Amino acid sequence: MRRFTTAAAAVAVAGALVLTGCSSHDTTGSSKSGGTLTLLTPATTVSLDPASSQNLATTTLGLIDRRLTTWDVEPGKDAKVVPDLATNTGDVSDNGKTWTYTLKSGLKFSDGSPVTSEDIKYGIERSFSDQLQGGLSYHKTLLVGGDSYTGPFDGKSLDSIETPNDKTIVFHLNKAFGDWPWIASMPAFSPVKQSNGSPVDYSKAPITTGPYKVQAIKDGTALTLVRNKYWSKSTDAVRTASADKVVFLESQNQSTAVQNLINGTGPYKDAFDVQYLGASDLASVTHNAAAKSRLATSKAGPIQYLSLNTQRGELANLKVRQAIEYAVDKQSYLVASGGDQAGTYASTLITPGIAGRVDYDLYKAPASGDVAKAKDLLSQAGVSSLTLTLLTQNDAASLAQAQAIQQGLKRANITVTLKTEDADSFYTDVAVSHPTFDLALMSWQPDFPSANSNISPLFDSSQIGNGNFNVSQYSNPSVDAAIAAAQAEVDPQKAQADWAAIDKQIMADAPVVPLIYAKQSFLRGAGVGNFFIPSFPAYPDYRTVTLGK
Repeated sequence: MRRFTTAAAAVAVAGALVLTGCSSHDTTGSSKSGGTLTLLTPATTVSLDPASSQNLATTTLGLIDRRLTTWDVEPGKDAKVVPDLATNTGDVSDNGKTWTYTLKSGLKFSDGSPVTSEDIKYGIERSFSDQLQGGLSYHKTLLVGGDSYTGPFDGKSLDSIETPNDKTIVFHLNKAFGDWPWIASMPAFSPVKQSNGSPVDYSKAPITTGPYKVQAIKDGTALTLVRNKYWSKSTDAVRTASADKVVFLESQNQSTAVQNLINGTGPYKDAFDVQYLGASDLASVTHNAAAKSRLATSKAGPIQYLSLNTQRGELANLKVRQAIEYAVDKQSYLVASGGDQAGTYASTLITPGIAGRVDYDLYKAPASGDVAKAKDLLSQAGVSSLTLTLLTQNDAASLAQAQAIQQGLKRANITVTLKTEDADSFYTDVAVSHPTFDLALMSWQPDFPSANSNISPLFDSSQIGNGNFNVSQYSNPSVDAAIAAAQAEVDPQKAQADWAAIDKQIMADAPVVPLIYAKQSFLRGAGVGNFFIPSFPAYPDYRTVTLGK
């Protein structure tokens, strides 16, 4: 649930297409087995405990941990949930409230011991402990008894997770939830041996199930992974694990890392940067022909949007909000964001790369807006002029974007005052129950590739305030009911149609102005192959990166 970011947040949150010249699972040149793959990260330590992780299935922990299910991602195709440790993505019963999984045969930990259903149950139970906070928590609110369970370290078990035998695990939910197969792909669903599960010591020497295990941890310097000889490719359809060793070089300054990748000497030939490039580094790369050919840029990704406080002043009037839909200058916003390299224009709430998305635009206008239409709607609302406060972060990139919104709305006699804050204050103020601003510039990357994760956190009325993400203070009982019905639908095709209809239903109320689907660019060294950004998520798929000969 961490994907709540400001529009200019300097973390990789986008997702879509592909390294120039590469097909979905093509390699860049020939590939080889062996060698050392190096990942450059600004982090001073790489978190390894799945219970407190928000890691995507395709990134860091995907190299060492397997879950019941995982993601199959490719450029140009919607992300799919597929079996990982389990034989399928789940058998559902009890009208969507019970999900049963059977483990594949031959699964082993990196110490050679067998993986059992009890290990998966224990791994999930650990995530409920207040000693292991910060991880994705969807399962905590869905499992029966999860609201009062406090973890296994006091000897208590969560009864809504049953393990009738070593290969079977059964989950009992408090409501029907069709996206449970996606939930089962989250880090907490990685098996953990009880003998290795100490909340203090686990990250120092985790016993893993993926193709790699931890060889050495030097916080601030490097994390080194080597092959797990007990991992079997025959049980794993998504990980290629071509390198013998994977090294995360920590505490990396991005501009220095980018220059090292451009030069491509030493370990940087077989390396990539885990951060997407900022504007200045991107300019450096695009002006270097050799480096530019090693750039992977997403086609579209997280939605950046203008949130309208639907409970405040004139913004409670639908026609006023619709006027803002037309008055916003998306073209200037895109220019302020960095131009065509920064994103593509947005009109829907469901982001590209998510199955069932329907492309539409309820407020068709040139990218620069339709000022005459905006003024007409304001006139119908009985408003000749309007003064609003826009909350934004105080970094240069966010200010440039906010000023583009300010200038665009001014054309329709809407005066916008900018209220700038540091990141911590911003995150706090947008998530309160009774905010004192009218507009806010936001960005959202779903935690998992379902429209549910696009829509529910931002528009269900239960998500207003208290640190939640319904920044628009949007409350529509019919939308709440439709969201509940779509969440309960276990037929994926029917659920996708439901979510597409909800997308349009919400936009008819104009609680937000979709601005752009952001693009991000990642740089690799010349020796790195099969380096692509899928349609979802925003990151290269670490699990399938190869090294060239």
